[in-house]
Amino acid sequence: MAIFQSRITQLVITFIITLAIALWLFRDNIVAIYPVQKDNKQLNIIKDKCISLYVEKIDDFSLKEYSDEQLLLHYIEAETYCGFKDSPVLLLNLKVIQYDEKGQESYILKSNQANILNSGDILFRGEVNILSKGIYHEIKTESLFMNSKTKQINSNKDVIYYGENAKIFAQGMRINNADDTMQLEGDVSIEQESGSLINTKDLNINLVDNEKRYQTKEKSTYLSKDNTIHSEQGIDIDMKENQTKLLGKVEILQKSGDKIFSHDLVVDQSHGGEIYKSNKPTNYQSKISNIKSQGMYYDVVSQRIELMGGVVGLYE
Repeated sequence: MAIFQSRITQLVITFIITLAIALWLFRDNIVAIYPVQKDNKQLNIIKDKCISLYVEKIDDFSLKEYSDEQLLLHYIEAETYCGFKDSPVLLLNLKVIQYDEKGQESYILKSNQANILNSGDILFRGEVNILSKGIYHEIKTESLFMNSKTKQINSNKDVIYYGENAKIFAQGMRINNADDTMQLEGDVSIEQESGSLINTKDLNINLVDNEKRYQTKEKSTYLSKDNTIHSEQGIDIDMKENQTKLLGKVEILQKSGDKIFSHDLVVDQSHGGEIYKSNKPTNYQSKISNIKSQGMYYDVVSQRIELMGGVVGLYE
């Protein structure tokens, strides 16, 4: 009986050892079949493809690319490099550092995944974080293209740009490394934390000298809880000062139906309120009055309007 139990124990131990060896030898296939559950299911599918279909796989991958003049263009780091027979190279959890003509860092791009194309250009997919000379940008889009030679970064897909106090929706984007500007292209909607909404087109994000300005010369509409404002010549938003300037001829339409016409209107939200200011000729029109002045101050919260300088009124 003791010999029989000893024999069973030996068989169990042998089975466990054999199973452990089999799991070790076929660990890649097992991971491919039973991927670790993560929030990003799409990334899991891509990782499975890399694990199961790659021709060449490199962990802790890095690459430096130089121009014909031997200037460093960019430096790539990736958690995983996957090379395929008939598909572009796939990089997972990567960081790309782009350099300017002086050899200084201009942009740092981070993403969960990207492809290196045969041209050497890089196609990012999904959420992309961009650090530009100390200024952080978070961008979400279906794809983002980086030209390795011109250093242009662009996308022709819908884009969500996460600003400091706003979330911006656009139909594409382009970053020009030469003058450190970004343009959100096509129809643009700016959702501000205050609850206001601005609809416009082709918005420039200006980062020169650590400025943080959103600018366009296209017709724009500012929508708040109480007012709708149309500007003829665009907007200039100073994110640091929390002020929006509506350029050119401006029309303010109140809920009551009253209208105010002015020029170069400043919407000041720097102290948590909403103040409209202009030192240009202003015309207030209601059902019973038509008042002209040389400027205005409108506190939206208290609903107090002050018309200033050379006030002339006509009442019915």
